[in-house]
Amino acid sequence: MRWMAWRRVWIGTGVVFMAVLMGWGIQRERGRPLTGTISVDRSLQGVRTFTLGRFDVDWDGDSGQFTVRDPSGHLVWATPAGQAFLLGATGTMTSRDTIGYFTLHRHLQTVYRNQTVDAIRPDGARLVFQGRLISSDGRSVPYTFTLTAEADDRLAYDAAVQEGAVNRLYFNWETEPSDHFYGFGVQYSQLDMRGKRVPILVEEHGNGRGMQPLTLLANLTHGAGGHWYNTYAPVPHFLSTRMQSLYSENTEYQEFNFTDPHVGQLEVDTDHLRGDLFAGTTPAALVQAYTRVTGRMQPLPDWTQQGFIFGAEGGTAEVTDHLNSLLADGVPVTGLWIQDWVGQRTTSFGQQLVWNWVLNPRQYPNWTQFQAFLKQHGIRLLGYVNPFLTDVPADAGVRNLYREALEKGYFVKGPDGRPIVFQYPNFTASLLDLTNPAARAWLEQVMKEQLVGNGFTGWMADFGEELPLDAVLADGRSGAEVHNQYPVLWAQVNRDVMEQSGLDGEGLYFMRSGFSTSPAVTSDFWLGDQLESWDPENGLPSAITALLSAGLSGYSLESSDIGGYTSITQFPLHYVRDPELLMRWMEFDAFTTLFRSHEGNQPAKNVQVYSDPKIVAQLRRFAILFRDLAPYRQRLMREAQATGAPVDRPMFYQFPDDPKAFDITYQEFMLGPDVLIAPVTAPGQTQVHVHLPKGRWVHVWTGRVYDMPAGGDIEIEAPIGQPAVFYAAGSNAAACFQKALGDIEAAERAK
Repeated sequence: MRWMAWRRVWIGTGVVFMAVLMGWGIQRERGRPLTGTISVDRSLQGVRTFTLGRFDVDWDGDSGQFTVRDPSGHLVWATPAGQAFLLGATGTMTSRDTIGYFTLHRHLQTVYRNQTVDAIRPDGARLVFQGRLISSDGRSVPYTFTLTAEADDRLAYDAAVQEGAVNRLYFNWETEPSDHFYGFGVQYSQLDMRGKRVPILVEEHGNGRGMQPLTLLANLTHGAGGHWYNTYAPVPHFLSTRMQSLYSENTEYQEFNFTDPHVGQLEVDTDHLRGDLFAGTTPAALVQAYTRVTGRMQPLPDWTQQGFIFGAEGGTAEVTDHLNSLLADGVPVTGLWIQDWVGQRTTSFGQQLVWNWVLNPRQYPNWTQFQAFLKQHGIRLLGYVNPFLTDVPADAGVRNLYREALEKGYFVKGPDGRPIVFQYPNFTASLLDLTNPAARAWLEQVMKEQLVGNGFTGWMADFGEELPLDAVLADGRSGAEVHNQYPVLWAQVNRDVMEQSGLDGEGLYFMRSGFSTSPAVTSDFWLGDQLESWDPENGLPSAITALLSAGLSGYSLESSDIGGYTSITQFPLHYVRDPELLMRWMEFDAFTTLFRSHEGNQPAKNVQVYSDPKIVAQLRRFAILFRDLAPYRQRLMREAQATGAPVDRPMFYQFPDDPKAFDITYQEFMLGPDVLIAPVTAPGQTQVHVHLPKGRWVHVWTGRVYDMPAGGDIEIEAPIGQPAVFYAAGSNAAACFQKALGDIEAAERAK
């Protein structure tokens, strides 16, 4: 026993040491922003002001700096004084991808770090800078940089160089050491990107994300460990504590660099930069301006807000038994989500689906009676689909979509002209080319026949992250050009199916992958495949961080799998869902836009929502609370449609004048303007520290009023079933909570 104990310590130490070395190596590859010199033509020296719409652009020819201010005098933007604000380079990038994880190798060749400003030309609502980018060996490239007043709160930028001369451009701006940066889409590990370099690349979010030894072991097996920055839905957009905001309209690979305290940088693999600078003095104003450009989400159908969406699998008999049990226990169930409607396969990862989007009568016999049972109880049926297809055996007894798509040439192809084969644990698949109009129309028809035609009102629209960068697509573009846009194409397919089937406004599809304009064409987002753990890198806290960052970039409607998704049970790792984690996750998800469970990738090893009377009682309690908060939440969704405001918000979004609010990450968040939640995110915790902003706050469970004329901190009990939740005294949320408490009490008496 002593030898075995020391052996485990030795192995564990070695694994961690290797992981640290690997992490250090990754960080070493990432440098500070590329900077350079700026020289100004003698005729442009001195100070002058140009007016663009409502903006003033102040030019200081002595330092080569321009600053932008709105009519109030607020600083919208500033380039670095005495430094280049536009740089170029030629470089190479190669990639290796494994089931949605991308390893990039980037190398610089020639850098054009010296910028000249030879002319500044006002042109109505536009201001055009002209000059050259010069390399150290004297080569030069002409450029134009244009600012255009597009709206009262938006200034567009456009930088172009001679076509083909460079393949990377860098846009630099002035920052201060006290600046902090938020947004960037769905970010799991960091809410504030100060000191970070943030890649914008759609990919799997990782199993571990820095947790050791899990990350290392996942990387050694499938390259699936991930880094802190991996995300299904990155967005090249941010806002800062100085209330400055930038959105890059480019879709190519790009990085934001905040590692220098005085210079921020956007690097894009292009010879043509396009984007927007927004004016606003609050986070809400900046998000409103940003989402006016990218598009906003629509309110969810009313039925989705009336209770629990039960994620179950196992076939007709098993699902019906579990559903009957929950209904008998008084759980308000509004939807049944059966992802295994197409059949299941067992792999080394756990229970996975047969990716052939045809109803499997062996898995779900007596389909007509099953539908009638759900209709009798007013329960909507939801399924699952993704843009991959797998071959099925000849004796499967169902239509083989893979063979049809292969014969028609509908799959994404590699440089060799053959369909790319993706290797998953114990099976292979191919990805549909959504740039091919015929492939897209065929897939939409399949979904209308097999999903809508079989009575599904909605579905999980999974994946969208895995388009290889070296793929060759039907419309002539490369995978590198389309990669970040593929999730938008996939979302549009789902939107088209809903509209063509008459389900628009009534149907629901929820996605994890996305890019800048995805919110405009997506019903709801879910936060992906969290580890069934308490870890901030990849567990429950990471879901909360992601929820809050997402809302700042237009993803105003988000939720998560209650209890997480990923179980890992290979020695020496053991991550499975326990009752406490499941019940605390319910408490969190009841304050998002959907209240939906998932059995996870290893259902038999996980505690489920139906596993124990105490868990069922907790489920009933928070499903009722979620249902009774619907009127408040529906107002928030209408606000999101009108202004882009996230339903769930970081504290600083609602209270930008409270300095402490900017330091709070997953410890607290707001549901709209009036409900404050401080979720329990650690095992065994029954008390939480809460910062209450200025105002009068009512504790939901006791009714105690906390009068905070200047804001302040409290400690409060938070046993399971009573998380720290407050509402603003006199707000619209009060009536919803009062009804919920009464309904919960009545349901508990009935049991």
